[in-house]
Amino acid sequence: MAEQTTITPTDTDVFIITDIQYDFLPGGALAVPEGDAVIAPINRLARIFRHVLLTQDWHPKGHASFASTHPGRKPFEMIDLAYGQQVLWPDHCIQGTPGAEISRELDIPHAQLVIRKGYNPEIDSYSGFLEADRRTSTGLAGYLKERGFRRVFCAGLATDFCVAWTALDAKAAGFDTYLIEDASRAIDANGSLARARADLEAAGVHIIDSSQIVRK
Repeated sequence: MAEQTTITPTDTDVFIITDIQYDFLPGGALAVPEGDAVIAPINRLARIFRHVLLTQDWHPKGHASFASTHPGRKPFEMIDLAYGQQVLWPDHCIQGTPGAEISRELDIPHAQLVIRKGYNPEIDSYSGFLEADRRTSTGLAGYLKERGFRRVFCAGLATDFCVAWTALDAKAAGFDTYLIEDASRAIDANGSLARARADLEAAGVHIIDSSQIVRK
């Protein structure tokens, strides 16, 4: 259940919008069910927040997380890589391709930063903060702390992977963290949504609805 409280964003709040890219939208290589349904609430929310940033999946060809890189493997199978278990994905968000572009339906001209992730050919990267080896930093935590942000609000695609991992890492970095449930959608591969939900609740990430975020 979403927490019932009203929140008015301040100058120490930042809204992180995760991976609204064509390959995750209907017709894309790794389309998230109803992925386009997040665009309207995200656009509405972005107008309430002064500080907004985006993440962008940005893989080279032949990335280690692609099923096509591993002969005989199929998308959504699990494989052991050097840093642990990895879901194998269809080829998606390849650098410079139309599928990797951020949707032009997003209306956020005041976005201040785009964090690209997943460009290391050997390591997947769901979170905007840390790559999947859980050691390699994107530098986002330091950027947010240096700018004085205290609360982080997360939404986008997909709830159970990139949004959840970003929210969990924001919380671990010391930020009061919120995941906006109706402005996110899930893939739900191999029970990933239930697992992500349990991890978020255990970590103390607040799960809220976009209607709870209001202007002054």
